[in-house]
Amino acid sequence: MRSFMTITALALLLTASSGVQAQDRDEADRSPGALAAEGLATVLQALDLFIQSIPQYEPPELTEEGDIILRRKREEAEPVPQPPSRSDDRITI
Repeated sequence: MRSFMTITALALLLTASSGVQAQDRDEADRSPGALAAEGLATVLQALDLFIQSIPQYEPPELTEEGDIILRRKREEAEPVPQPPSRSDDRITI
């Protein structure tokens, strides 16, 4: 929980610093509402990236011995192409 709060605080600090840079460039052209919307979009994007980085798990399994198994979900790997089969599989020397 503490690491989640640390990462969230870091994301807020990063968005605040980018907001200051944007404010320097377009201070007269942007309204506070537009700046707030841009900052919120950046925070939500950072939160989405954070959630995607957390490993995903299958539902827990309980064995007959009482062990609990937590399996990670595996990403769908691209199928490995099979070499074309030859009609003559004999080895010639």
